[in-house]
Amino acid sequence: IEGGHPVDLLIATEPSATELSMAQKAGVELIQQPVCLDAFVFITHRDNPVDSLTVGQIQQIYTGRITNWKQVGGLDQEMKAYQREANSGSQTAMEQLVMKGLRMTKPEKVRIISGMAGLVDAVAEYQNDTASIGYTYQYYIDTLYRNDQIKVLRVEGVAPTPDNLRGDVYPLTTRYYGVIRAADARNTGGRFLEWMLSETGQQCIALAGYLPLR
Repeated sequence: IEGGHPVDLLIATEPSATELSMAQKAGVELIQQPVCLDAFVFITHRDNPVDSLTVGQIQQIYTGRITNWKQVGGLDQEMKAYQREANSGSQTAMEQLVMKGLRMTKPEKVRIISGMAGLVDAVAEYQNDTASIGYTYQYYIDTLYRNDQIKVLRVEGVAPTPDNLRGDVYPLTTRYYGVIRAADARNTGGRFLEWMLSETGQQCIALAGYLPLR
């Protein structure tokens, strides 16, 4: 609720099972409509000689079966496989789109200061060196966190180009959703969602740096 009024529309990555369960328990039926495309990508340092991984290799890295870059054609160095916080958009995509039920290794933890709570344990964020691998959305590194020391790995030999996303060729193509309450389908949220899917709305999405559906 924003300013005492329920939020009309949420634009977000695919909700996690936990978030959907929360909505169900609250008695809220949701409508989720894809509005634009993005790529879920794996990143490493630009000097890492590995350029591509298979989905199977990624799964083995994050279940602890592959622990050294030489196992995937890289340098003889122990991998630093970074994760994200539970229920974040990236972590939900990792669990649902990539791991598909496989149990991930426990993430590396760091101690940080969090407001009035003092020191708390948190999932370690990506630190860029040739031993590191992490994951995020392409939009984030293209528009919010540009870093010429980072490179995006191909997955199954396929790069996350616009054509490969629209053709669903890139294996980890994902979407952003407009989410409204089903009861609001004819109200403000529903009307705005319809506009986002119109030609004008898709043009605005492109101007914002996202990849429109069309």
